[in-house]
Amino acid sequence: MGASGWDHYVPYQEDLNAALQQLRHEVFEAGDYYWVNGGDWRPEEEREPLPRSLEELWDDELVQETGTHSVLDVFRVLEPDEPADYSTVKPVTAEEARELLGTGKLTRAHVKDFDVFPRSRWIGRCAVLHDDGGNPQEIHFWGHSGD
Repeated sequence: MGASGWDHYVPYQEDLNAALQQLRHEVFEAGDYYWVNGGDWRPEEEREPLPRSLEELWDDELVQETGTHSVLDVFRVLEPDEPADYSTVKPVTAEEARELLGTGKLTRAHVKDFDVFPRSRWIGRCAVLHDDGGNPQEIHFWGHSGD
């Protein structure tokens, strides 16, 4: 199937990991992810209903192998000095933003240029976006995951 890209904007909060967990909950509740056991590739009588919890989702062996092609495939936001790791989210630092985009305070207008930030499959990224006054406004999460 290959990986799928995903991206989301959420209101700013200082705790990036709390913002990610809230987003994951909302995506799960909305059913906005690929459920391998309910996929069109199965005969209709073999398709399973969506799981009732994230724990139930991730208990499934096929999901562990193929992922959900969504933000559900990342589990926590790393601290700025932690190395990127499978199923995590690496925040864009102010230094990285200055080096690659010429500003330490990113806005929505910069998102179109976010391809400059290093990324890998199964590792998400996030960036705090600011308003015109330089105040944190929202958080942008993006990545590619799924097999």
